[in-house]
Amino acid sequence: MVPASKADKKAAVDAAAWMFNVVTSVGIIIVNKALMATYGFSFATTLTGMHFATTTLMTAVLRWLGYIQASHLPYLELLKFVLFANFSIVGMNVSLMWNSVGFYQIAKLSMIPVSCLLEVVFDKIRYSRDTKLSIAVVLLGVGVCTVTDVNVNTKGFVAAFIAVWSTALQQYYVHFLQRKYSLSSFNLLGHTAPAQAASLLLLGPFLDYWLTNKRIDAFNFNIPSLVFIVLSCSIAVGTNLSQFICIGRFTAVSFQVLGHMKTILVLILGFLFFGKEGLNMHVVVGMIIAVVGMVWYGNASSRPGGKERHSHSSRSSQQKHGSESSEIDEKV
Repeated sequence: MVPASKADKKAAVDAAAWMFNVVTSVGIIIVNKALMATYGFSFATTLTGMHFATTTLMTAVLRWLGYIQASHLPYLELLKFVLFANFSIVGMNVSLMWNSVGFYQIAKLSMIPVSCLLEVVFDKIRYSRDTKLSIAVVLLGVGVCTVTDVNVNTKGFVAAFIAVWSTALQQYYVHFLQRKYSLSSFNLLGHTAPAQAASLLLLGPFLDYWLTNKRIDAFNFNIPSLVFIVLSCSIAVGTNLSQFICIGRFTAVSFQVLGHMKTILVLILGFLFFGKEGLNMHVVVGMIIAVVGMVWYGNASSRPGGKERHSHSSRSSQQKHGSESSEIDEKV
């Protein structure tokens, strides 16, 4: 039996991790929208490279101060992670350009069943009926909120397919690497952020030129735009870290399901800041359905048998490693 104080502490840390991720993710969306819409900085891939460069600087400072201990991640594992992560970033940008908003949202929703499939195949996870139904309710609610026109073309479908699978694999790999190599969120970021920063800063300007027909060296870097870029990079440090913390403490599926709360918050903030033109009955109903599904998922997946491994030995191993990782994150 877990002591009440320890269980309460874990619940508080879990809630803080989710709140940290929600606040930073919604914040960076708003800042990036302002940066791109107001100042015309449309170089999304290069901006992501800047985000990881800032994250690399943060991990280097923390390592120098002694807050991050030395750790090991095999080069092949790092290479696979960076490939998944970069294909995810590039795939999402290309998918958004080639697809309608409706199909782009459907592709994002499909990440949940793909993440579930990865857990079933690689981790031998078994979901209860209530857990499956709650996921379906979340998908329905978010779909009602966000999916409008749905136009599909061949190249857009291929881009979305690559984006969905690479994103799901990248998020699964965050959880996998932290467990397998006993890495804290800071440790894993310390390994992956420099490689992602270097590759995206090299690739980004060429990809952005291909997508927008604009050259980043021709952009007018005035003081207001630089302030927003610095703000975006600063918030991105928290976004990257909180993603690793949340997936490490939970799973990629839980991160995706509960992460749709960010979609709901972005819609609400959009209505508050930009008017109520898009606020209609079917959007409100969709929000309510999605929130009900998220609450249901939280309860269903946490109950005995709601989400567990097939074999007792592997389940015990998961609990053991999960406890170790949680202690590492709490210490950091």
